[in-house]
Amino acid sequence: MKTIMDYLATEFATFEEVPFCAVDALVLSEFCMVRMEKVMPPMREEKTLGGIAAARLRSVLASQRGLRFKDALLAECYDEMFVGLVPHKIKDLMLALAASPRFRDMHMSECASVFDEKNNTQFAALSFSYKNKFAFVGFRGTDCSFTGWREDFDMAYMDRVPSQTGALRYLEAVACRLPKTLYVGGHSKGGNLAVYAAAKCNEKTRRRIRRVYCLDAPGFRSGMFSENERAAVVPLIERYVPRESLIGMLMKHASPYTVVKSSASGAWQHDPFTWGIDGFEFETCDELSQSARFAHDVLNDWLARYDDKEARVIVDAMFSAMRASGAQDFAEIIQPGPRTLALLRDAAKNTDEKTRATLMDAIGDLAEVAARRAWYGQKR
Repeated sequence: MKTIMDYLATEFATFEEVPFCAVDALVLSEFCMVRMEKVMPPMREEKTLGGIAAARLRSVLASQRGLRFKDALLAECYDEMFVGLVPHKIKDLMLALAASPRFRDMHMSECASVFDEKNNTQFAALSFSYKNKFAFVGFRGTDCSFTGWREDFDMAYMDRVPSQTGALRYLEAVACRLPKTLYVGGHSKGGNLAVYAAAKCNEKTRRRIRRVYCLDAPGFRSGMFSENERAAVVPLIERYVPRESLIGMLMKHASPYTVVKSSASGAWQHDPFTWGIDGFEFETCDELSQSARFAHDVLNDWLARYDDKEARVIVDAMFSAMRASGAQDFAEIIQPGPRTLALLRDAAKNTDEKTRATLMDAIGDLAEVAARRAWYGQKR
């Protein structure tokens, strides 16, 4: 199965020859996991992204068009430059983009990055322009920090999280400095931010958006969008999920999805470097796996049991246990094997009685929902 790395190594057509497509959106969305804030100055505005603390955004090479991919090849920055569950693959991606005749003449600009532990905020965005023909506005997915993952869980009970507000402010701020034709997108949380920003932005900006790429991204709470916002943005969305998607099936989506083949199994299909590529398109299959549909039904039934206050208590308890485990980041929690088991044992020992009770009740509810769903499935 060919991957996006094979795509970069073999597909050399220019954007004049083959127009921008969903595979290109995935490539650039993954590049957003490069911490370009280590390389280039932040964007122009002297204002905050939706009130996010310490998010003052200054000049972005006002007299230049921005940087090209080759300008990011700074070995002295590599130790802190790549984030996500597979940072070594992000580094390889950057090198491949710098070499690719399809991408190497694109320019990056409008770098924005906010990391605020106090307010559970992890946000970053970057814009990619091709000549004066089009631009892709990309939003970074979740890194491996507890702060980043906590913001994801906060989506289950908050009307909007800080990164969603930041994404809207970012899109509206940079649109006036980018080519007229806009594409917007992101992988994982980045896809959620892309949809949110495109739905909520002013009409003048939205009329310029050709497509919104939602790549295995979580959905939204009920009532997030008005009927007018939904009607305006849904026709723009191209949504892709792997066959055993978990993240991309959480909460509510208004748009249909296309199922992509992956060389991985289970939750690791979320890694876009495992997605199958056929020419300038994804390799697709007919439907989600039975296990993915089951997990979707179970998790959404489980979340529906709690009001916002109860959900927050559960999330607070879960992250207290994670931090008590001694894990340095979220990647250690989800890695399979003996290390994970040891971390979970330590978490159970080190949390207080109230936290343990909250978690046990929530786990019990989850088990009950799963058993009921399994029984119902057998009866059908």
